[in-house]
Amino acid sequence: MLVEYTTVAGPGEAVLIEKKSKFIAQVRPVTSAEEAEAFVEAVRKEHWNATHNVPAYIIGINQNIQKFSDDGEPSGTAGLPILEIMKAHEVVDAVIVVTRYFGGTLLGRGGLIRAYGGAAKAALLNAGIVRMLPATQVKVTVDYATAGKVQNELLAAGIAISGTEYLTDVTFDLRLLEGEEQRAEDLIRDITAGNFLWSVEGQFYHPVPVGP
Repeated sequence: MLVEYTTVAGPGEAVLIEKKSKFIAQVRPVTSAEEAEAFVEAVRKEHWNATHNVPAYIIGINQNIQKFSDDGEPSGTAGLPILEIMKAHEVVDAVIVVTRYFGGTLLGRGGLIRAYGGAAKAALLNAGIVRMLPATQVKVTVDYATAGKVQNELLAAGIAISGTEYLTDVTFDLRLLEGEEQRAEDLIRDITAGNFLWSVEGQFYHPVPVGP
Protein backbone atom coordinates (compact mmCIF):
# COMPACT_ATOMS: atom_id res chain seq x y z
CA MET A 1 0.00 0.00 0.00
CA LEU A 2 1.33 3.40 -0.99
CA VAL A 3 1.84 6.04 1.72
CA GLU A 4 1.61 9.80 1.23
CA TYR A 5 4.90 11.73 1.51
CA THR A 6 6.65 14.95 0.48
CA THR A 7 9.72 15.29 -1.74
CA VAL A 8 11.21 17.55 -4.44
CA ALA A 9 9.77 17.72 -7.95
CA GLY A 10 13.21 17.62 -9.54
CA PRO A 11 16.69 19.16 -9.45
CA GLY A 12 17.09 22.67 -8.10
CA GLU A 13 19.84 25.21 -7.47
CA ALA A 14 20.27 28.54 -5.72
CA VAL A 15 23.15 30.96 -5.20
CA LEU A 16 23.51 33.18 -2.13
CA ILE A 17 26.21 35.81 -1.52
CA GLU A 18 26.96 36.68 2.10
CA LYS A 19 29.82 39.11 2.85
CA LYS A 20 31.56 38.06 -0.37
CA SER A 21 31.28 34.34 0.44
CA LYS A 22 29.43 32.50 -2.32
CA PHE A 23 27.05 29.70 -1.33
CA ILE A 24 25.85 27.40 -4.13
CA ALA A 25 23.07 25.04 -3.08
CA GLN A 26 22.13 22.06 -5.22
CA VAL A 27 19.25 19.66 -4.52
CA ARG A 28 18.37 16.35 -6.20
CA PRO A 29 15.65 13.74 -5.66
CA VAL A 30 17.19 10.38 -4.66
CA THR A 31 15.87 6.99 -3.60
CA SER A 32 18.81 5.56 -1.63
CA ALA A 33 21.79 6.56 0.49
CA GLU A 34 24.08 5.23 -2.27
CA GLU A 35 22.47 7.56 -4.80
CA ALA A 36 22.77 10.47 -2.38
CA GLU A 37 26.45 9.77 -1.68
CA ALA A 38 27.15 9.54 -5.42
CA PHE A 39 25.66 13.01 -5.91
CA VAL A 40 27.65 14.41 -2.98
CA GLU A 41 30.84 12.99 -4.49
CA ALA A 42 29.97 14.44 -7.91
CA VAL A 43 29.53 17.91 -6.40
CA ARG A 44 32.86 17.59 -4.55
CA LYS A 45 34.58 16.75 -7.84
CA GLU A 46 32.82 19.60 -9.64
CA HIS A 47 33.74 22.11 -6.93
CA TRP A 48 37.08 20.58 -5.92
CA ASN A 49 38.56 24.02 -5.24
CA ALA A 50 35.72 25.22 -2.98
CA THR A 51 36.33 25.98 0.70
CA HIS A 52 33.55 23.60 1.80
CA ASN A 53 31.03 21.21 0.23
CA VAL A 54 28.40 20.61 2.90
CA PRO A 55 25.92 17.73 2.36
CA ALA A 56 22.69 16.62 4.01
CA TYR A 57 20.09 14.08 2.99
CA ILE A 58 16.99 12.27 4.22
CA ILE A 59 15.96 8.92 2.76
CA GLY A 60 12.73 7.02 3.36
CA ILE A 61 9.11 7.98 3.92
CA ASN A 62 9.66 7.70 7.68
CA GLN A 63 12.99 9.57 7.49
CA ASN A 64 14.78 6.28 8.20
CA ILE A 65 18.15 7.54 6.97
CA GLN A 66 19.38 11.01 7.90
CA LYS A 67 22.93 12.19 7.35
CA PHE A 68 24.81 15.47 7.28
CA SER A 69 28.35 16.78 7.55
CA ASP A 70 29.77 20.21 8.38
CA ASP A 71 32.75 19.50 6.10
CA GLY A 72 35.15 21.54 8.21
CA GLU A 73 32.79 24.33 9.24
CA PRO A 74 32.25 24.83 13.00
CA SER A 75 30.11 22.03 14.43
CA GLY A 76 26.37 22.58 13.96
CA THR A 77 26.69 25.62 11.66
CA ALA A 78 26.40 24.03 8.21
CA GLY A 79 25.09 20.49 7.67
CA LEU A 80 22.57 20.57 10.51
CA PRO A 81 20.86 23.81 9.35
CA ILE A 82 20.45 22.23 5.89
CA LEU A 83 18.94 19.09 7.42
CA GLU A 84 16.60 21.17 9.59
CA ILE A 85 15.35 23.05 6.51
CA MET A 86 14.52 19.72 4.88
CA LYS A 87 12.67 18.60 8.02
CA ALA A 88 10.79 21.89 8.26
CA HIS A 89 9.43 21.28 4.77
CA GLU A 90 8.90 17.54 5.51
CA VAL A 91 11.04 16.66 2.48
CA VAL A 92 12.35 13.11 2.15
CA ASP A 93 14.16 11.19 -0.60
CA ALA A 94 16.30 14.21 -1.38
CA VAL A 95 19.90 15.36 -1.01
CA ILE A 96 21.26 18.91 -0.74
CA VAL A 97 24.87 19.99 -1.07
CA VAL A 98 25.79 23.60 -0.31
CA THR A 99 29.17 24.64 -1.70
CA ARG A 100 30.97 27.60 -0.13
CA TYR A 101 33.66 29.74 -1.68
CA PHE A 102 35.11 31.81 1.17
CA GLY A 103 35.01 35.56 0.56
CA GLY A 104 37.55 36.62 3.17
CA THR A 105 35.17 37.67 5.95
CA LEU A 106 34.22 35.42 8.86
CA LEU A 107 30.46 35.11 9.25
CA GLY A 108 30.26 33.80 12.81
CA ARG A 109 28.01 30.95 13.93
CA GLY A 110 24.76 32.82 13.36
CA GLY A 111 25.84 34.03 9.94
CA LEU A 112 26.86 30.55 8.84
CA ILE A 113 23.61 28.99 10.04
CA ARG A 114 21.57 31.63 8.18
CA ALA A 115 23.64 31.31 5.01
CA TYR A 116 23.64 27.52 4.75
CA GLY A 117 19.99 27.26 5.77
CA GLY A 118 18.95 30.11 3.50
CA ALA A 119 20.74 28.68 0.47
CA ALA A 120 19.23 25.23 1.11
CA LYS A 121 15.70 26.66 1.42
CA ALA A 122 16.05 28.66 -1.80
CA ALA A 123 17.25 25.57 -3.68
CA LEU A 124 14.33 23.51 -2.34
CA LEU A 125 11.82 26.14 -3.45
CA ASN A 126 13.47 26.40 -6.87
CA ALA A 127 13.32 22.63 -7.26
CA GLY A 128 9.65 22.61 -6.29
CA ILE A 129 8.21 20.73 -3.32
CA VAL A 130 5.51 18.17 -4.08
CA ARG A 131 3.15 16.08 -1.99
CA MET A 132 3.05 12.55 -3.41
CA LEU A 133 -0.53 11.31 -3.07
CA PRO A 134 -1.46 7.63 -3.49
CA ALA A 135 -3.75 7.12 -6.49
CA THR A 136 -5.28 4.19 -8.36
CA GLN A 137 -5.39 3.59 -12.11
CA VAL A 138 -8.78 2.15 -13.12
CA LYS A 139 -10.27 1.14 -16.48
CA VAL A 140 -14.05 1.53 -16.75
CA THR A 141 -15.89 0.05 -19.72
CA VAL A 142 -19.44 1.13 -20.60
CA ASP A 143 -21.67 0.89 -23.67
CA TYR A 144 -22.01 3.71 -26.19
CA ALA A 145 -25.51 4.57 -24.98
CA THR A 146 -24.25 5.72 -21.58
CA ALA A 147 -20.66 6.72 -22.45
CA GLY A 148 -21.43 10.40 -23.07
CA LYS A 149 -23.28 10.84 -19.80
CA VAL A 150 -20.63 8.91 -17.85
CA GLN A 151 -17.92 11.13 -19.29
CA ASN A 152 -19.81 14.36 -18.55
CA GLU A 153 -20.73 13.33 -15.01
CA LEU A 154 -17.19 12.22 -14.17
CA LEU A 155 -15.73 15.50 -15.39
CA ALA A 156 -18.43 17.47 -13.55
CA ALA A 157 -17.47 15.59 -10.38
CA GLY A 158 -13.83 16.61 -10.83
CA ILE A 159 -12.65 13.08 -11.63
CA ALA A 160 -9.79 13.01 -14.16
CA ILE A 161 -10.08 10.91 -17.34
CA SER A 162 -6.56 10.25 -18.60
CA GLY A 163 -7.56 8.36 -21.74
CA THR A 164 -10.51 7.00 -23.73
CA GLU A 165 -10.64 3.94 -26.01
CA TYR A 166 -13.49 3.41 -28.49
CA LEU A 167 -13.93 -0.23 -29.53
CA THR A 168 -17.03 -2.43 -29.20
CA ASP A 169 -17.66 -0.45 -26.02
CA VAL A 170 -16.06 2.67 -24.57
CA THR A 171 -13.27 2.36 -22.00
CA PHE A 172 -12.22 5.29 -19.82
CA ASP A 173 -8.87 5.40 -17.99
CA LEU A 174 -9.38 7.02 -14.59
CA ARG A 175 -6.73 8.27 -12.20
CA LEU A 176 -8.40 8.25 -8.81
CA LEU A 177 -6.99 9.81 -5.67
CA GLU A 178 -7.64 8.19 -2.32
CA GLY A 179 -11.31 8.67 -1.44
CA GLU A 180 -12.43 9.11 -5.06
CA GLU A 181 -12.75 5.41 -5.94
CA GLN A 182 -16.06 4.72 -4.23
CA ARG A 183 -17.54 8.01 -5.40
CA ALA A 184 -16.62 7.29 -9.03
CA GLU A 185 -17.86 3.71 -8.90
CA ASP A 186 -21.18 4.73 -7.34
CA LEU A 187 -21.67 7.47 -9.93
CA ILE A 188 -21.03 5.09 -12.84
CA ARG A 189 -23.27 2.41 -11.33
CA ASP A 190 -26.15 4.87 -11.07
CA ILE A 191 -25.80 6.05 -14.67
CA THR A 192 -25.38 2.59 -16.21
CA ALA A 193 -27.76 0.72 -13.89
CA GLY A 194 -24.82 -1.52 -13.02
CA ASN A 195 -23.96 -2.34 -16.65
CA PHE A 196 -20.21 -1.58 -16.60
CA LEU A 197 -16.82 -3.22 -16.10
CA TRP A 198 -14.44 -1.90 -13.43
CA SER A 199 -10.80 -3.01 -13.60
CA VAL A 200 -8.10 -1.83 -11.18
CA GLU A 201 -4.82 -1.58 -13.11
CA GLY A 202 -2.51 -0.62 -10.25
CA GLN A 203 -1.40 2.14 -7.92
CA PHE A 204 0.88 5.10 -8.55
CA TYR A 205 1.84 8.43 -6.98
CA HIS A 206 0.18 11.66 -8.07
CA PRO A 207 2.37 14.71 -7.34
CA VAL A 208 0.65 17.84 -6.03
CA PRO A 209 2.75 21.03 -5.74
CA VAL A 210 3.18 22.44 -2.23
CA GLY A 211 3.31 26.22 -1.86
CA PRO A 212 6.26 27.97 -0.16
